[in-house]
Amino acid sequence: MKRTILNLLILLVSLGSLTAQENWSREKAEKWYEGHDWITGANFVPSTAINQLEMWQEDTFDPETIDRELGYAEGIGFNTMRVYLHSLAYKADKEGFKTRMRKYLDIAGSHKIQTIFVIFDDVWDASPKIGKQPDPTPGTHNSGWVQDPGYPQSVDMADSTELESYVKDILTTFGDDDRVLLWDLYNEPGNNDKGNESMPLLESTFKWAREANPSQPLSAGLWKWDLKDLNTFQALHSDIITYHSYDDPDIHNRIIELLETHGRPMICTEYMARTRNSRFSNILPLLKENNVGAINWGLVNGKSNTIYAWDTAIISGEEPVEWFHDIFKKDGEPYRRDEVNLIKKLSKEKDEK
Repeated sequence: MKRTILNLLILLVSLGSLTAQENWSREKAEKWYEGHDWITGANFVPSTAINQLEMWQEDTFDPETIDRELGYAEGIGFNTMRVYLHSLAYKADKEGFKTRMRKYLDIAGSHKIQTIFVIFDDVWDASPKIGKQPDPTPGTHNSGWVQDPGYPQSVDMADSTELESYVKDILTTFGDDDRVLLWDLYNEPGNNDKGNESMPLLESTFKWAREANPSQPLSAGLWKWDLKDLNTFQALHSDIITYHSYDDPDIHNRIIELLETHGRPMICTEYMARTRNSRFSNILPLLKENNVGAINWGLVNGKSNTIYAWDTAIISGEEPVEWFHDIFKKDGEPYRRDEVNLIKKLSKEKDEK
């Protein structure tokens, strides 16, 4: 815990001497945030998709499952989903990809759910391939999840016209769609030991996004506190501060205290890993009390296998003693009734304000 807090303090000191360029004013960000109910929800991929490509490719796009599972989310009071896109699915079928995005937004909107779209991602498999995706590895967390654009593409294509066209087309097409809450431009830049190799693409993506000029805010979530250069750029160029924390309540609370010194609204876009003592019971009330948006990892147990912990595979595929992520079984039955009761309770309190 001491190292985590020290790295955060170093980051905040370094930010004090710098000025953000072209991002929203604090006043505009606060006004935007105040115009929304307390933001609650989950990271979403339908249970029938192992990764972003299987979610968005024409042959495997599954609106029936999306509709059913977003219904589960609506039923417990969630109003936001965080959803990953993939540039390869766009490249293979640009107009079809955007048509499927519209269909997804139609479904989400029918459930009174807004969406945070994620553009690029440095996490898991570095070699994404279009076409049929692999079957899940039994008992293994996110065995088929893929980076976007992959590696070394994330370095080699950092200033490519291909990725620029993708970002600008998506943010221009949906830049005034009020069903889109926020653009999360780059998930966990520097992950998979890339470190500062991800900086050029991060910088380019913010530049392209600002040129597209969507009406929604832009952000890229802080996630690892010793990535000083990346964290500095992300915090300074984000309209809304977003971050990830799978830590216990004491550390998570300290992170909130330090990040709120930026004077901007905050959304935790990843939390809740039960076996790490990041639970709905001890983190969700903390986020509500501090008026921090709360987007946990995982909605329905499915092909992503995120009921299993990151580093603890169960090769037999049997269910773990305690689920790591996710809220519902495929039939809509909650994993834990007390958790969904708490989510409903806090959502109801939100609606009554």
